[in-house]
This record gives sequence, structure tokens and C-alpha cells, in this order.
Amino acid sequence: MDEVITAIDASPNSQWTSSPNFLPSNIPLLSAFLAFALAQFLKLFTTWFKEKRWDTRRMLGSGGMPSSHSATVIALTVAIGLQDGTGGSAFALAVVMASVVMYDATGVRLHAGRQAELLNQIVCELPPEHPLSNVRPLRDSLGHTPLQVIAGAVLGSIVAFLLRNSS
Repeated sequence: MDEVITAIDASPNSQWTSSPNFLPSNIPLLSAFLAFALAQFLKLFTTWFKEKRWDTRRMLGSGGMPSSHSATVIALTVAIGLQDGTGGSAFALAVVMASVVMYDATGVRLHAGRQAELLNQIVCELPPEHPLSNVRPLRDSLGHTPLQVIAGAVLGSIVAFLLRNSS
């Protein structure tokens, strides 16, 4: 039986003949990951500025300034818009996803964090013999203020623009 060689198989850019590319060329994906990493790293400095102490755990936690969730989804959205235009389905999906994530960060997650603060305070005031007095405190840094979300969105936009212009 004869083999059929297609134009893709014969092209020099075929996956079999080209050298592996270890750096991804997906600018929207790179923008999102870089914006997330920068936002998490910046939390070290914003925590120090606010609380006058270094807290490396802030790099792995949620909440705080700037919002890494907002930075991530806005970097993705802006990069898609710059690369593919704003008329496509990918951009529409990214805008909707970014809106939901940022709304959730300032709404549900922010209020859940405030409730956790209040519950932790109540548990601390319980007498030592109460069964709940030794319960581990709830995480109260879950959501973001609108300013933290805006700062994350600005950071994400800047990262997407800089990556797009550097490529």
C-alpha cells in the first residue's frame, strides 16, 4: 500500500523535523501567568508597606493588594484582544470570565472573609472549656476591595501590553 504524504508532513515546519521550542509562543497565556506571578510577588511589598513586616506566605495566599485573580484574567483578556481583535469568541469568553472573577472577588469572597474575621473573633472570646475554643481560625483573607481589584486589572493590562510589544 502506498503512503500518502501531505503538504504538512513535507513542510520544514512539521513537528517531526523542527527543533523543539521550549518557550511557549502563546502571548495571552504568558501574559496571564506573568501577571499572576508579578501580582503575587508584589503582595510581599504591599504587606510590608501596610504592616511593616515581611510575610512570605502572602506570595502563596489569596486576598491582598493587588488582586492576582484580576491581574490574571485581565492580562488574558487584553492579550487576546490585542492579538485576535475584540470581535471574536475568545475575546468575548475572556471578558465574561474576567467580569465574573472580579465581581466574585469583591462580592462573595470579600464578604466571606469578613464573616470569617467575625467568627474568629467570636471563637477567641469563648471560654477555654467550650468545645469550639480550640478550633483552628478560619482564613479571613479571601476577597479583595475594589481598589485591589482595580490595581490587579491595571497590572494585568500593563503586562499584556508590554508582552505584546516585546514580541
